[in-house]
Amino acid sequence: QVQLVESGGGLVQAGGSPRLSCAASGRIFSSYTMGWFRQAPGKEREFVAVIRWTTGSTYYADSVKGRFTISRDNAKNTVYLQMNSLKPEDTAVYYCAADPGYITYYSSYRLYGYWGQGTQVTVSY
Repeated sequence: QVQLVESGGGLVQAGGSPRLSCAASGRIFSSYTMGWFRQAPGKEREFVAVIRWTTGSTYYADSVKGRFTISRDNAKNTVYLQMNSLKPEDTAVYYCAADPGYITYYSSYRLYGYWGQGTQVTVSY
């Protein structure tokens, strides 16, 4: 059973650049798909970014493209989300997600088998 633990969230001023981490308790195989999603109160969970372990290919939601960067550290079984130029609308609980398979429709949260508890990111004006 793979367990994911997010960290790095908190209160940050607009324009800040925190980095979120997602540590996996078990081994992440090369076939894994790992991504970041976020959810604001009363809103549906939305896709943020994803990375494919096989190729290292990354994909981003239009709302964060150019500002956020997803990366990985194989030795640490950790995926990161570097967040730059934060805006108040980025406020949400950020979740790390993983699946042992290759997810074609990577932006669909329903297709991921493992989830972390989430870390709150609050962006003030």
